[in-house]
Amino acid sequence: MLFTADISECPEVPEFGRPSFCNPLKKKKKKTRDCLKLWMGEEEGAKHSPKLTLLPLIALIFYDVSGGPFGIEDSVRAGAGPLLSLLGFMIFPLIWSIPEALITAELSTSFPQNGGYVIWISSAFGPFWGFQEGFWKWFSGVMDNALYPVLFLDYLKHSLPIFNHLAARVPALLGITVSLTYLNYRGLHIVGFSAVSLAAFSLFPFLVMGIISIPRLQPRQWLVVDFEKVDWRGYFNSMFWNLNYWDKASTLAGEVENPSKTFPKALLGAVVLVVLSYLIPLLAGTGTLSSSYSQWTDGYFAEVGMLVGGLWLKWWIQAAAAMSNLGLFEAEMSGDAFQLLGMSEMGMLPAIFASRSKYGTPTVSILCSATGVIFLSWMSFQEILEFLNFLYSIGMLLELAAFIRLRIKKPDLHRPYRVPLQTFGATMLCLPPALLLVLVMCLASAKTFIVSGIVIIIGILLYPVLVHAKNRKWAHFDDIEHRVLPSDHQDMARPSLEVSDEASVSLLPVLTPSEVNLEVSETLPDEALKLE
Repeated sequence: MLFTADISECPEVPEFGRPSFCNPLKKKKKKTRDCLKLWMGEEEGAKHSPKLTLLPLIALIFYDVSGGPFGIEDSVRAGAGPLLSLLGFMIFPLIWSIPEALITAELSTSFPQNGGYVIWISSAFGPFWGFQEGFWKWFSGVMDNALYPVLFLDYLKHSLPIFNHLAARVPALLGITVSLTYLNYRGLHIVGFSAVSLAAFSLFPFLVMGIISIPRLQPRQWLVVDFEKVDWRGYFNSMFWNLNYWDKASTLAGEVENPSKTFPKALLGAVVLVVLSYLIPLLAGTGTLSSSYSQWTDGYFAEVGMLVGGLWLKWWIQAAAAMSNLGLFEAEMSGDAFQLLGMSEMGMLPAIFASRSKYGTPTVSILCSATGVIFLSWMSFQEILEFLNFLYSIGMLLELAAFIRLRIKKPDLHRPYRVPLQTFGATMLCLPPALLLVLVMCLASAKTFIVSGIVIIIGILLYPVLVHAKNRKWAHFDDIEHRVLPSDHQDMARPSLEVSDEASVSLLPVLTPSEVNLEVSETLPDEALKLE
């Protein structure tokens, strides 16, 4: 719903002009300072939480995507030797990771608000598809996060066998989930710097292993492959899962300091870090050991550490794996919770999901995500992996389409970072990732198709239910237009600042008779909403 604004009713703000989103239904006596606060997205008495800077953001993106080489061992087994695994982690970033990171950088800096890809899809295709995207991504994110407390205990049980027993395992899972949820509650700046420390601790033993292995490397072992025994389905699923989720950090865009400059740098740094964190351990392990590729399963890097450096390196890698799972949990939950917050601010979810704690974190959204993690932790790793890849692929196809559509539909949209390609080149950039996404979906099992279909149907039915709840006032929704702020703090003084598009306002419409006439404004050009 877009308001036809007579912005003359809003007071002129020195240096900034009149906010283009000011609601014409507000009384003229609204004070200038209050209107400025509304423009800045502040409320009376609101507390500011520290913003994410470059290094913590790199660490969070690293944990959104990777978390270290833990879990890539299966790519050697599925690829029937190290050759396909090594080639995959050199080629897949070029056709998948880099295009996704570039698209994320452009759209995140164009729409620097919490909600990320939900805002992108809504801007391109409308609120219905924006809601579907948000539901798919949140559901898959919560399922993904359910893995990490389980994996943490799986590494721990090698030293403490008591965690093989259900009586000890269940309370431990609950304790880990509650503790890490509290860390998220305390604020993103804590999570970010925790991720930096965890990343350093998790990656350092593999750097040591790489240095130790240099004198013993046999490069010919990197060329081993048995094409007749390649498990293509497992190989592509492993590659895809270990190199996706670059767009996840976009849900935190509103919490990033100077996002137009920070996001592109952070994504570039994270791409380099992820690729090196995979290639160095694989080159060291497969180039040093002559073990069969069938032995390369989850957790095998600990054995590689013992054979290369001794028992001390094995223990270090096991501890690093456990800590990495904690970092993965923190990054995933942050993204999931702030995605719900962003959807609430857009009017897609009840306003309670946007409520913040004194630390600036979305309390209800965090609790909702944590509850989902607890109830979904019973699923197996392979089931979750394939299921996540399928839902993620559907969402990413929609994001690629939104990227192209916004280039065509909104050519004048303010883009602090722009992929240096014209519309045709941008379309070609999206083609290889789109083909890979379709391939991953085609390789899915019948069970994955059925479960994913059920999730999609639930999302389709849930949208009209929420619209009805808003119309009936069964719950409070945020009806104030979504504030699309300048993408860079330095841009605030520009009098020609645009509201990005129709998705900049409340995206779950209330179609009451008294408001139908306001829908007419959707046909107006964007220039009508610029600051005077």
